Amino acid sequence: MTLTFASRIDGIQIRCLIGSDRPIAAPTLCFSLMAAPKVVSGGTMVRRVAGYAEIALPDLVPGTEHEVVLEHAHKEFGPRNRAWLPLGAYLRVGKECLPLPPRTDLGLREVDGPPAPALPADRVPLVPQPTEWRPSGATVAFATLAHVPGLDGVADLAVRLGLAPLMQAGGAALVVGEDPALGAEGYRLTIAPAGLSVTVGGPAGLHYAGITLLTLRETCGGKLPCGTITDTPRFGYRGQHLDCARHFFGVDFILRLLDLMALLKLNRFHWHFADDEAFRLEVETQPLLWQRTVFRGEGELVPGVFGGGIRAGGSYSKADVARVVARAKTLQIEVLPEIEVPAHSHAMVKAVPGLRDPGDNGEEVSVQGYLDNIVNPAVPGTWDLLVPLAKEVAGLFPLGILHLGADEAPHGAWDGSPAVAALKAREGLSTSDDVQGWMLAKLAAELGSEGVRVAAWEEAAKGCQGGIGNAALLFSWTGQGPGIEAARRGHDVVMCPAQHAYFDLAHSPDPDDWGAAWAGFVPLEKTVAWDPVPKGAENITPRIAGVEACFWGEFTVEDSQAEGMIAPRILGIATKGWEPAGRTDGSALRALAGAYAPLFDSIGWKRYRSA
Repeated sequence: MTLTFASRIDGIQIRCLIGSDRPIAAPTLCFSLMAAPKVVSGGTMVRRVAGYAEIALPDLVPGTEHEVVLEHAHKEFGPRNRAWLPLGAYLRVGKECLPLPPRTDLGLREVDGPPAPALPADRVPLVPQPTEWRPSGATVAFATLAHVPGLDGVADLAVRLGLAPLMQAGGAALVVGEDPALGAEGYRLTIAPAGLSVTVGGPAGLHYAGITLLTLRETCGGKLPCGTITDTPRFGYRGQHLDCARHFFGVDFILRLLDLMALLKLNRFHWHFADDEAFRLEVETQPLLWQRTVFRGEGELVPGVFGGGIRAGGSYSKADVARVVARAKTLQIEVLPEIEVPAHSHAMVKAVPGLRDPGDNGEEVSVQGYLDNIVNPAVPGTWDLLVPLAKEVAGLFPLGILHLGADEAPHGAWDGSPAVAALKAREGLSTSDDVQGWMLAKLAAELGSEGVRVAAWEEAAKGCQGGIGNAALLFSWTGQGPGIEAARRGHDVVMCPAQHAYFDLAHSPDPDDWGAAWAGFVPLEKTVAWDPVPKGAENITPRIAGVEACFWGEFTVEDSQAEGMIAPRILGIATKGWEPAGRTDGSALRALAGAYAPLFDSIGWKRYRSA
């Protein structure tokens, strides 16, 4: 049997053509979109779960293509580019599943853009730019160092990346001194014809000095510029997030991402392995949670939402966690795990009985289109699951912080729940925000008693009782406004505004581009066109812990598709996390991206070539 499938964007509509060389009686078309779809013509919707749909079709006749016309249920989610076309499409015929030909237009186009501008004369080809650079005007040849205790992590990194060794017998000497005044991550590196020397504030400072030497060797073609670099980060938290719930990224990809982060002096990996679509960590406290959501697709608890197709997925064992944590440690990176409650919990609700109020007659719908993606804090089963689960997950990660999620609770959450109505009366709560705040504060207190600090998205600050409290670290993602407000209320804040730091957003409005668009588009220059401490809000400076870039996986079906979305934009978040305010603007960043292009290519990391 030969099947054909093609789709294209036509204004706000998506037109799909399905053909077969044999008769097919009463097939059902199954696929996913980035947002909830509706049928305009050509079939009848028989099931929809968020962006996943099943559409009953008439009989397919050989030699005649059948057209199905779709729209997104919400007009504001109209298709913007190729990423918004159907993913993972197949036909169900009786009990048989027939995969439709996979799309060949997935991911970014490999098209070179205009040449990058020349690097300004006052810059070294290094991201992030050093706090201070005093050139002497000469250059010195550099290939390798003699062994330096404390730089083994950087040396191993060079080998993994396929670069020339950083340390070997007969290499140049590096004289190391200490100065605590530089801070734990700070260093002062002197490059001179007479030799190399570095003064560091601690082991992390030595590590970053090694990263600088390795990078300059590559970007300067083996001839280092002579002078003195004095360097210390602006923020202690410099992060990259990866959504492994929508798309299961293999451990090898995660390790490669950690290596890339290390080259740019990023030091926090935010591991998002739980969401509506899956809980991917193999926990012992509730094995049903991951066993029943490890795969999604045909016949699974969660259907093929977000490109799942007939079957897709995977889970992370404790051995996988240990590998990731161990690699991160060698690179001065800590791992922040996230479990996602009370919302974004569709998979959790489906997998574990007793997390909803059986008397709840509410009809709240999440922004992604789920009807049942929030756990109920007024039923005992929720706490029987969450407290031991949260403690087990936190215990796997040395950082001592657990991210609880807390974003995008559906409007009207729990309004139809008698159990929550009683909870409101008992605790003096009025709104859904109050209920969520109460719940998060209670869970945070449980974790706090074990010495675990909590983190959460910006919505966790809401509620009449002050929200989550408990010295929580909050992540401001819809913009910087919520972060400013939270900081003024005493929270430490990580700034990750989507308009500048969400790398799943398309680079441009070109319909031939790739990516999401709900918060606009993020060209390279926009990644630095902001300040983590906005003008007029300087009083919150002590509360800004740092910055983070996020990558969400709704349209990702292969690990490699994330690479060109992340690079070279990851250079921007590295500059915002380390450099003094205003050091690198968009033009300078584009020049630096040009300087880094050969390095990305050398290590085999795909990049958006128009940048």
